[in-house]
Amino acid sequence: RERERDAANFFGPQKNTNMRVSLPAVCFVWQIAMIVLFGVFIRYDEESDAHWIEYRRENNITSDIENDFYFRYPSFQDVHVMIFVGFGFLMTFLKRYSYGGVGFNFLIAAFGLQWALLMQGWFHALNPETGKITIGVESLINADFCCAGSLIAFGALLGKVSPVQTLVVALFGVTLFAVEEYIILDLLHCRDAGGSMVIHCFGGYYGLAISWVLYRPNLHLSKRHHGSIYHSDLFAMIGTLYLWMYWPSFNSAITDHGDGQHRTAINTYLALASSVLTTVALSSMHQKRGKLDMVHIQNATLAGGVAMGTAAEFMITPYGALIVGFCMGIISTFGYLYISPFLEKTLKLQDTCGVHNLHAVPGMLGGFIGAIVAAAASESVYGREGLINTFDFEGEFADRTPGTQGGFQAAGTCVSIAFGLVGGAIVGFILRFPIWGDPGDDNCFDDEVYWETVPPVLEYNNHMIHKQQEM
Repeated sequence: RERERDAANFFGPQKNTNMRVSLPAVCFVWQIAMIVLFGVFIRYDEESDAHWIEYRRENNITSDIENDFYFRYPSFQDVHVMIFVGFGFLMTFLKRYSYGGVGFNFLIAAFGLQWALLMQGWFHALNPETGKITIGVESLINADFCCAGSLIAFGALLGKVSPVQTLVVALFGVTLFAVEEYIILDLLHCRDAGGSMVIHCFGGYYGLAISWVLYRPNLHLSKRHHGSIYHSDLFAMIGTLYLWMYWPSFNSAITDHGDGQHRTAINTYLALASSVLTTVALSSMHQKRGKLDMVHIQNATLAGGVAMGTAAEFMITPYGALIVGFCMGIISTFGYLYISPFLEKTLKLQDTCGVHNLHAVPGMLGGFIGAIVAAAASESVYGREGLINTFDFEGEFADRTPGTQGGFQAAGTCVSIAFGLVGGAIVGFILRFPIWGDPGDDNCFDDEVYWETVPPVLEYNNHMIHKQQEM
C-alpha cells in the first residue's frame, strides 16, 4: 500500500481527460511523419511496379496470374478482416465501452500497419544499394501481423487508457515486434508462420506487463461499468466468429505455397473445432446448473488457433491438431475461471480481456509444442526434400538437424516472452506519467469519457437501473 501511495504521489493525479489538443496533435504529427518516411524509403516491389511486364519477360513468367498478388490477396483479405472486424468486435463486450473497443482498435491498427511497413522493411526488405524498402502484398500481411501484437496488448488495457496512450502502445509495440521477429525468425531461424511466438506470446506478455505497471488500486470504483449486458456480449460473439472462421487463413497466410499452406489450414481448422467442445464442456461443468458463460465461449474457443500458430505447418498429424485444440480449450477456460482472479488478487494484474488465457499462455505453449514437433521430425515422415523445405534447412542452416531446430524453437519462445515482459514494463513506466489524459479510477470502462454518446442509449440504461432498483 505504501508503494502504491508513493507512486501515486510521484506521478500525480490523472484526471484531465480533455483530448482536444493532444490527440489531434499526435495524429497529425505522426501521420505527417509517416508520409515523409514513406516518401524517403518505401517503393513498390517488382510485382506491383509498372515494370512488371519487363520483369515478367526477363524471368520467363508466362502469365499475370503468376503474380504473387493472386496467391496472397485472398489470405490478406481474411487477415485484414480479423484485425479490424474480429479483434474490434471481440472487444465490444463491455456494456459501456463498445465505441472504445472497436474505435481504438481501428485507430491502433490504422497507425500500426503504416509504422510496421517501415519497421519490418528496415529489418527485412531494405536494399543496401538504393536504401529503399520495396513492398508487395506479403508486406501488407506481415504489417497486419505486426499490428496484431499491439491489439492483443490493448486487450489487457481495455477501458483503462486514453487514445493517446493506445497510440504510444502501438508505436513501441510495433517497434519491439519488428526487433523480436528479426531475432527469432532471422537470427535464430525459427519457423513461426502463424505467430504463436512472435505475435500471441509477445503481444500477450507485452500487454500484461504494461497493465501490471499501470495497476489501479481503486479500479473497483468503476465496477458499475466493468461487465457486459446481453447485446454487448452478442456483438463480441460476432468478433469471435469472424476470428474463428478466418484463423486458418491467419496461420497459413505467409507459409510456403503448396503442401505447407495446405497443411497449415487443415491443422488450424481441426484445432479450432476441438477447442470449442472442451471449452463448452469445462464452462458447463463449472456452473452448478450446467449453464454456459459467454466469456469462455467468446475467448477460449479460439485458443486452439493460437496454439497451432507455430506447429501448424509441421507434420503434427490431424489427430495431433485435435489433441492440441482439446488441451487448449481446457487450459484457456481454466485460466478464465481460476488463474485470472488469482493474478488480480495476488500479483495486482488487471487484465480486462483475459489476454493471459487466450494469447499469452496458449502462445507460449504453442511455441513449445512447435519445438517438440520440430525436434521429432525425421526423413521417414517428411522425406529429405520435405524436411529441407519445411524447416528451410538451406544456406548457412543447411547442416542444422531437427533436434537442434527444436532447441532454437524453444529459445525463440523465451525471447518473445522476454521482449514482451521487459518491453511492456518500460512502456508501462512511460505511460504512468500524468500527461496522457487517461481516465480516473472511478471513470474507467465508460465511452462518455472520450466519445460523443447517443442520448437514447443513456436514457435506456438509466431506465433499466431505476427499474432494477424498484424491483
